[in-house]
Amino acid sequence: MISRRTLMGMAGAAVAATLMASTAMAQEVTLRLHQFLPPQANVPKLVLDVWADSVEEDSGGRIKVERYPSMQLGGVPPELMDQAIEGVADIVWTVVGYTPGRYPRTEVFELPFMMTNARAMSSAYWQMFEKHMKDTEFQDVHILGTWVHGPGMIHANKEVRTPSDMEGLKIRGGSRLVNSLLEKVGATPVGMPVPAVPEGLSKGVIDGTTIPWEVTAALKVPELVSNHTEFEGNALYVLTFVLAMNKDRYESLPDDLKKVIDDNSGLEFSIFAGGTQADSDGPARQLAVDRGNNIVTVSGDDVQAWRDAAQPIYDEWVADMNSKGIDGQALIDEARALMEAYDK
Repeated sequence: MISRRTLMGMAGAAVAATLMASTAMAQEVTLRLHQFLPPQANVPKLVLDVWADSVEEDSGGRIKVERYPSMQLGGVPPELMDQAIEGVADIVWTVVGYTPGRYPRTEVFELPFMMTNARAMSSAYWQMFEKHMKDTEFQDVHILGTWVHGPGMIHANKEVRTPSDMEGLKIRGGSRLVNSLLEKVGATPVGMPVPAVPEGLSKGVIDGTTIPWEVTAALKVPELVSNHTEFEGNALYVLTFVLAMNKDRYESLPDDLKKVIDDNSGLEFSIFAGGTQADSDGPARQLAVDRGNNIVTVSGDDVQAWRDAAQPIYDEWVADMNSKGIDGQALIDEARALMEAYDK
C-alpha cells in the first residue's frame, strides 16, 4: 500500500517535472549576441536591446537572447563577422569596414557626401543588400539588419575648417574609404576600432577621430578633444553596419521562431536602427556644447573645397569595383535614386 507521504512525494516530483519541462519549453533557444561597445552606449541600449527584447517577447519566452558587450566572448572587433560565420557567436553587430575590401558593394554608402539622412540611406542599403549582396558577399551569413549612423564628422585637438587644416594630423578612420578621404586632405589615417579611441586620444597616438556625434558621449571624446567639425547638407561620410546571424543557427530554428526573427528584422528594423542612431546625435552634441567646446559647422561654399578633395575617391572606387566585375557607377546611381525616393 502506498503511503500518503509517498503519494505526496510522487505528486511533488510530477509537479517538478512539469515545471522543468515548462521551463525547458519556455527557453528552448538561447542566442548569444556579441558586439564591441559597452552596454550603456546608444546602439546596445537603444537598438540591440530593443531588438532582443522584442524577439524574446514575441517568442513567448521561447527565445532567450544573451547579450555580450565589449567583446566579452573574446577576440577583437574585426573578427566579429567570422565569429558569426563560424558560430563562435550566434548573432553579431559590427562595422562592415572593419574587414576592408571583403564586402565591396557596401562601400557605395560610405562614399563621401553620399548620405542625405540615415533613414533614407538605411532603407536603400537594405533594398540593395537584398538585390545585390545577399547571395554574393554575404552568402555565408544570415543578415538581420543593415544600416548607417548619422553624419560622420571630425573631432580633433585643433580647429579644423578647411582641408588644409588636416595636414599632418593623425586621425582615426573607421573604414577604407574614410582612410582614403583622410589621405586626400593631407592627414595620416590610423586604423583602430572605436573602443580604442579614448586611449588613442589620451596617449597622443591620434590627434583626432572620425565618428558621429552619438557615440562621442560613451567614448568621452568631448573631454579628450575640444574641437568638432560638422558639415551642412550631405554627410562627410558614414559607416555601414550589419546585424548578422550564423546561417546554420537560423536554419535550425523551427518555422514559428524563424518568423519571430524575420518579423523583427529586415527593412523596417534597418530604418529604425539607422534613424535611432541619428536621433541620438543631438543629445550627444549638447554635451560638447555644455562643456564650451569649439564646434565648427562647414557650410555653403566652404563645403565645396572638401567635395573637390573627395571627388577622386569616386573615380578610384568605380575603377576598383569595375576591376572586380561590379558596376560601381550603377550602384552609386541606384543608391542615390533609392535615397531620393525615400526622401520624397
